[in-house]
Amino acid sequence: MNALPSYRWHLAPDGLATRRQLRALGLRPGGQDVVAEVHRPRRRKDPLVAYLYRVDRAKPVRPMTPARAAALAAAMLARRTCPNCRTDAGYCIPRSLGMCVTCHDTPAGVRPAFQGPAGHPPFTPEGA
Repeated sequence: MNALPSYRWHLAPDGLATRRQLRALGLRPGGQDVVAEVHRPRRRKDPLVAYLYRVDRAKPVRPMTPARAAALAAAMLARRTCPNCRTDAGYCIPRSLGMCVTCHDTPAGVRPAFQGPAGHPPFTPEGA
């Protein structure tokens, strides 16, 4: 038996919101406990459950500092960099492939590792 109040989809009282709804308002739960849950029925499956928090106890979202922005940019660059050809693929590398789609689709002996992207000459420093 669940100790939290449960509401059906679209029938939760005012003053309660999910994490996504709080975020859209520029708020975060701020360490408060879950006060209720909403159940969304599905056909032939268990219902989806969303946890609700009190809006009046929510705290504002922490501002993005320059250091956090730089760390986020570095992390996203690492997710876009192919470990095989060391280029920025322009999209997050699929974990299922482990490399960019170009490296994955190119036969192993045709394109050696650490070359430029397909169709480009390899990098050579000036004066070499």
